[in-house]
Amino acid sequence: MKLQQLRYIWEVNRHDLNISATALSLYTSQPGISKQIRLLEEELGVEIFTRNGKHLSKVTSVGKDILKIAGEILNKVDGIKGLSQDYKSPTEGRLSMATTHTQARYTLPSVIKEFVPHYPKVSLSVIQGTTKENLEGTVNGDFNFVIITEDFEISKALVVMPCFNYSTAVVVLKDHPLAKLAEVCLADIAAYPLVTHVFGHGFNTLGSTTLGQAFNREDLEPKIALLAGNADVIKSYVRADLGVGVLADLAYDPIEDSDLVVIKVPALDESYLCSIGIRKGSYIPGYMHEFIEGFSPHLTRDVVTEVMSLTSPAAQKKYFKDIEIPDYKFNHRTNVIME
Repeated sequence: MKLQQLRYIWEVNRHDLNISATALSLYTSQPGISKQIRLLEEELGVEIFTRNGKHLSKVTSVGKDILKIAGEILNKVDGIKGLSQDYKSPTEGRLSMATTHTQARYTLPSVIKEFVPHYPKVSLSVIQGTTKENLEGTVNGDFNFVIITEDFEISKALVVMPCFNYSTAVVVLKDHPLAKLAEVCLADIAAYPLVTHVFGHGFNTLGSTTLGQAFNREDLEPKIALLAGNADVIKSYVRADLGVGVLADLAYDPIEDSDLVVIKVPALDESYLCSIGIRKGSYIPGYMHEFIEGFSPHLTRDVVTEVMSLTSPAAQKKYFKDIEIPDYKFNHRTNVIME
């Protein structure tokens, strides 16, 4: 068994069993990959993939178990490489993170601005995608970590650490009728078109979301004018007086958005958690520890190292049970998250 063979089966699975695409990504030949997979299967005495003619059709039951172990081995190998690189050149390397538009636009710039002067030789990349894409990419090793802002079952292949709490903001123009009410209820909002985010990962209908459930509890039917992929689009439509905006409060800046006002809606006054997810067993270089602590000050090197060593999601969650997670607050002079 060769490490290269494990890399081939892992990458083939990542590329939806497309050997041609895998060969292109690894800068090698399609026949070479096919041959090495066959040799590995012959050595093990089992099929990792079933075939339809010359094409791979699906992963076998035992193949799934083999791929899981192969991924863990490759992750450890990458960890050894990372450790040696960190030892030789502690201020050089690669740091990639997957996140949503809101985090990339509002919470990360100040952290990156502080980080870059200290680590100019670290290749830094921020990739925006859907939560599903971000999670899958992190599990597959494409990203060093993922910033998670949706509440759903997270892969056991990730170690998840809470960063800060945020909440929902309902925004309207200053002269909007809702801005003149002393108290706003959902029935008041239901009278106007809503502009909000696209449904999150795993959600097929508005009723499956927290916002939809709030309306369902009061037997109300919201009027959806627009589902947008990011907060800037939502605010643009609110400015055009095309609806009431519902977005994360961290996307509202009282200075930049001074033409808009946030109205308090008790029925939507819930707290949500922003977390960082790191692939289990990953090596974390010093500069990545620095970035994480800059983003979330309570996630020090010692804390992250200890949590990464815990064996189960339950133990990881329990670790933070007695740690106070800060609420998100924006400091407009320094553009940073304050505790």
